[in-house]
Amino acid sequence: MKDFLLTGLGRLRLVAILEGVSFLVLLLVAMPLKYLAGQPQAVKHVGMAHGLLFVLYVFLLIQQSIERSWSFKKALLGFVASLVPFGTFWADKKLFQPSETAAN
Repeated sequence: MKDFLLTGLGRLRLVAILEGVSFLVLLLVAMPLKYLAGQPQAVKHVGMAHGLLFVLYVFLLIQQSIERSWSFKKALLGFVASLVPFGTFWADKKLFQPSETAAN
């Protein structure tokens, strides 16, 4: 895990997973708590964490896109993946693998 964080791609992959988890927690836990149980605090806290992770994800995606000379299509797919539930998990598996980045 330590070596994973030493590379830009590893940091992007970690943040992609964390961003995806925060998105799911926001959609499946915090929002139902707000609208079905009248507890808006969950959305406030989870929403802020998700927002920070989203910004960090986009920043790292741009950084890696430039550093690794990814195509515009690949970078755009990585961004669109962040807007769809489970999308960042797909991006981690299909777009952000070290073996594939060498070819792109």
